Formats: sequence, structure tokens, C-alpha cells
Amino acid sequence: MLLDLVDALDAGLRGIIKLGAAEEGDKTIVDAWTPAVRALQRARSSEPARATRAARAAAEAGSAATTPMEAKKGRASYLGPRSVGHQDPGAVSTALLFAALDRAAR
Repeated sequence: MLLDLVDALDAGLRGIIKLGAAEEGDKTIVDAWTPAVRALQRARSSEPARATRAARAAAEAGSAATTPMEAKKGRASYLGPRSVGHQDPGAVSTALLFAALDRAAR
């Protein structure tokens, strides 16, 4: 079951990247999704609760890492330098999503 989830989330990430033409460092949802999916991929053979805990931590770290960035894509890009100092909302919601997944897995 975990393997199917990892594959589904990886496909979701690829869809997000394709649709938004964003990559890590653009201060978008991708900055939290990518490390979370990578963490799941690395832990895919371990216990589900361990894998989701790692994904949660990675998503939270990715979200926090958007704070000093200047937005290059999405609606926040209209703010330019004023986007610096604030977390990206998509990245924050992604961290919440992976936190919920972690709680459900336990």
C-alpha cells in the first residue's frame, strides 16, 4: 500500500511541476512537495509511520525554507522583493497535508 501511495504522490508532484512550470527554489508548492516525496521514496521499504514521519519533516523544512526566497512563479511572484520574509502559502498547505498523512498513518 505504501508503494502505491509513493507512486501516486510522485505522479502528483510531476503534474504540479508540469502544470505550474515551477521547480525547487521558485518559492512555490514544489519547494515542500519535492523533499516530502523524496523522503517517502527513500523510506518506501520501511514502516509506513516512519516513512510518513520523514515526509512530514521534509515538507515542513521545505516550507520553512521558502521564507527567505523571492517568489519567481505563481501569484506571489507579482510581489517581487516583497515576497521575501514570508512563507509560500502553497508550501505551507503542503506541509499541513503531509502532517495529516502522517497522523493518518499512525
